[in-house]
Order: sequence, then C-alpha cells, then structure tokens
Amino acid sequence: MKKKNVELVNESIPNNDLLVIDETGQKLGTLSRNQALAEASRKELDLVVVSPDSKPMVAKFMDYSKYRYEQQKRLREMKKNQRIVELKEIRLSPTIDKHDFDTKLRHALRFLEKGDKVKLSIRFYGRMITHINVGRIVMNNFIDAIGENGNVESRPRMDGRHLIAIIASTKEKQ
Repeated sequence: MKKKNVELVNESIPNNDLLVIDETGQKLGTLSRNQALAEASRKELDLVVVSPDSKPMVAKFMDYSKYRYEQQKRLREMKKNQRIVELKEIRLSPTIDKHDFDTKLRHALRFLEKGDKVKLSIRFYGRMITHINVGRIVMNNFIDAIGENGNVESRPRMDGRHLIAIIASTKEKQ
C-alpha cells in the first residue's frame, strides 16, 4: 500500500527512468535515477518528483526546503482567508408581541451583518398546530422586515411541529 503524503525526493525515488526538468524549466530528457541524482548533487539542488503517476515519472531540480516553505506559506494564507459561516437560530412564536419581534429582528440583523446564516423557527405547542397559518404570517413578516439585509435560502416549511426557514447573509464574513 502506497502512502500518499510521502514525497518522492532524492534517494526515496524508485530506481527507474525519469523525465528530468532543470531548475529553469528546460527538459533534460529521460535519465536514470542515478544520473539524475548525480546531476542534482552537482548543481547542489534536490531531485523532486512532481508527477509520480506519469510514465516515465517527471522529476525536477529544485531547493526542496524552499519549496516546502512556500507550500506551507500558501496553505497558511489560504487558511487565513477561509471564512466559516455559522448557523444562528432565532426562535419565534405565533403569539409574539411587537417588542419581542423587534428585539429578535435586531439580533437576526446583527448575525446577518457578521456574515452568518439565520435559521428562523416557530414551534407549535399543543393545539397551536391547528393555526399554522398564524405562524406563517409571523415568519413572512419577519422575512419581509429583514428585507435586503438577507436573502431567503429556504422558504418557510413545516418539519414536524416546527416551521423553519433559513436566511443567508448578503455580506461577506469578516
């Protein structure tokens, strides 16, 4: 079984013919492993396989430690620019009052401003389940109040005793 993360460098390269490329990008042709290693040590560079799946394998002369450093630097940069979107939940009620509605709206707008997604949910207790239309009206009013600050990713739908909708932010996360 072959390990994927082991890089083929210098002596760890299998003993067969290699298509060799020098440090400037010029093809030197097909050389045996020993010839390529001798040429690399003469130039004080490492022999690194860049395409192990091709026939013959493609190897290049380069400073391997500098190459690894650049790779790690690129990975750190990509990780730094990566953004993680969280899903925040706002629970509403079919009998919500105006003040509570406004408070929850401010919370939702703050979450959307940060770039997170907001999950709106209304749970119907007991006999409330017979008045789903009241819950839909509350949820649609909430979505309308959000307006341009978010776009609806999933329209309000019933999931058991819950009415659920998801709103995504229109802004990029910081």
